[in-house]
Amino acid sequence: MTGSVVIAGAGHAGFQLAMSLRQDGFAERILLVNDEAHLPYQRPPLSKAYLKGTGGPETLSFRPEKFFHDQKIELISDRGVAIDRAARKLKLASGSSLDYGHLVLATGARNRLLDLPNANLEDVRYLRMLDESQVLRDRMTDHRHVVVIGAGFIGLEFAATARAKGLEVDVVELGSRVMARAVTAEISEFFQLRHTATGIRIHLGVQVTSIESDGNKITGVSLSDGRHIPADLVLVGIGVLPNVEIAAEAGLPVASGIVVNDHLLTSDPNISAIGDCALFESKRFGGSLRLESVQNATDQARCVAARLTGKDEVYDGLPWFWSDQGPDKLQMVGLTTGYDRVVVRGDRAQGQFSAFCYKGNRLLGIESVNRAGDHMFGRRLLAQNGSIIPEQAADPAFDLKSALT
Repeated sequence: MTGSVVIAGAGHAGFQLAMSLRQDGFAERILLVNDEAHLPYQRPPLSKAYLKGTGGPETLSFRPEKFFHDQKIELISDRGVAIDRAARKLKLASGSSLDYGHLVLATGARNRLLDLPNANLEDVRYLRMLDESQVLRDRMTDHRHVVVIGAGFIGLEFAATARAKGLEVDVVELGSRVMARAVTAEISEFFQLRHTATGIRIHLGVQVTSIESDGNKITGVSLSDGRHIPADLVLVGIGVLPNVEIAAEAGLPVASGIVVNDHLLTSDPNISAIGDCALFESKRFGGSLRLESVQNATDQARCVAARLTGKDEVYDGLPWFWSDQGPDKLQMVGLTTGYDRVVVRGDRAQGQFSAFCYKGNRLLGIESVNRAGDHMFGRRLLAQNGSIIPEQAADPAFDLKSALT
């Protein structure tokens, strides 16, 4: 293609796209619009290592500033607010605009906000961006009791870190088990036991109905079952919403994300969307998917870079995810929606096992706790569209590598 590539968003997807374009030989202008006051950075450590207090913001940067200069990637400190499709311009919050030959929307997602009185108090916090992680890192030094609303990955990662720092921690979850939307009951049960063993109190099947304060500071929360939990800090982890507004206002189709085809193109041939904001057609799984993972953001960016440099291909990435909670590493590969059987391989009592998830005799995905070998096996096998039968997964003597081609 000819003309500049403008990338709206400098998270994992946006940064990877800029880098891959240069690696693939793209010689024209690349403009990376970054709406945060930091160099593009990694997000996973925000709820893990960075939150624990290791290193400053510079340790999270994908690359130092010199890299962008040397690669002629123009970092634009601004935010895209509107698209003029006819003129091929991205309008910025500052009032200026950028001309594009191709526009890539890597606008990501934002925290779903808590809709309760007092939810705007200073000690009601969220965790998605670097500045949010920094505030929490600072506040954990002078707060004593935190309530975490939501027992998803972010909530539990934060809870484990806060407890390790000596805070009293209560986790409130409306669902019947932790991480219920993401993992099997076997994995949920293991992590709930691990967290409660450290002193974290987990309250299931209830929700926070109000945040109490003395007029300025949080004093606690009330639950739907009538209980009251004292607290001086609240962390909200109730999911995210994809940033689709700029696409919708430009007349592009949106649903639970910016609608793109299996080449990651919107209905406008001059505009693509990638990462957390993209609802893409999946050849591998059928139907449309929107995934929130580093793998998805990175692989989609590489796919679009290849298309823009003449190597058009269908996006067919295999999803994988991970979560570090205390000393335990959870790794997942595949999508297990619709599974009807779980086979456990390994030793749950020793904290090293995997849940092989099946629909009939077809392996859909593997969830592994402290068994990186099983996870890597799953990534190789499922990438080949391969499978092993449940009896093989259950047999500790079965050599997993023998199933790989």
